[in-house]
Amino acid sequence: MNKQKTILSGIQPSGKLHIGNYFGAMKQHIAMQEQGDAFYFLANYHTLTSLSDGNLLQENTRDVVLDYLALGLDPDKCTFFAQSDVPQTTELAWILGTLTPVSLMEKGVAYKDKVANGLSPNIGLFTYPILQAADILIYHSDIVPVGEDQKQNIEIARDLAGKLNRAFGDDLLKIPEEHIVKSVATVPGVDGRKMSKSYGNTIDIFDEGKSLKKRVMSIQTDSKALEDPKDPDLCNVYALIKLFADENTRNEIADKYRSGGYGYGHAKKELLGLITDYYAEARLRRKELEKNPSYINDVLTEGGKKARLRAEEVMEPIREATGLFRSFKY
Repeated sequence: MNKQKTILSGIQPSGKLHIGNYFGAMKQHIAMQEQGDAFYFLANYHTLTSLSDGNLLQENTRDVVLDYLALGLDPDKCTFFAQSDVPQTTELAWILGTLTPVSLMEKGVAYKDKVANGLSPNIGLFTYPILQAADILIYHSDIVPVGEDQKQNIEIARDLAGKLNRAFGDDLLKIPEEHIVKSVATVPGVDGRKMSKSYGNTIDIFDEGKSLKKRVMSIQTDSKALEDPKDPDLCNVYALIKLFADENTRNEIADKYRSGGYGYGHAKKELLGLITDYYAEARLRRKELEKNPSYINDVLTEGGKKARLRAEEVMEPIREATGLFRSFKY
């Protein structure tokens, strides 16, 4: 990947981050900070589509920052900031909204899925892809790492960038590339469905002790007896073990499944140990970071400054091209 390319991704501080978030996005974010000019943001505007508790949003935002820093995100290697610290984003979102056909939003698969799973069908949720497009386009992003479920929204961002360029000037917005993250399969929750805060089936990254044990032991399995041979590839516990174990350990555990005399309780205990060991160093770092709340504020303040500078470089010519008047500069 070209060192100079801008990488953009965000994560919602809508609740405690879980191992599905880690393997689905965070692990890739941390790796990609070494591969380009990375911008990672806390999507707190997006979170308002599903969370209406200001105190909880602030707490969640702080927790997400702690999680990322503890897991290895380096604010000196990337721009790490809160979405709400960049007013140019919502400014661009409004302009894009004036160019967006209602029919395009009505085709939104993510909107339909979220409403089907119980979220309120509010306008913020309906127009979510427009704000997401602004998030991407305001930094002239080149690479946008996302999962398969976000592919349509990246296509919408590309479409809206093209609409604005055709309407007001060909070089105003850069057309981003999608980067579909396919490094891991869907991470199953304790009920076998995709791990998701909205399903309440998560194992939080920094769970420990009795809380972690309770979640791991609650993973649903079939009713095969202890002595029966089992297919590891059909087991939710083994699907999680594969994420944390090295190849030799994975193969040894898979052989135990197939040989019989190895129960799901045994597998869950192995998984519990693997999770505990995997996050042990990060857990200690997080506890140290918690002692210095001013550092968390400093990280977001500096990240916000850097993000606003980049966003303003993109937004200023758009204002001029669209005829919007501004009597001051940031």
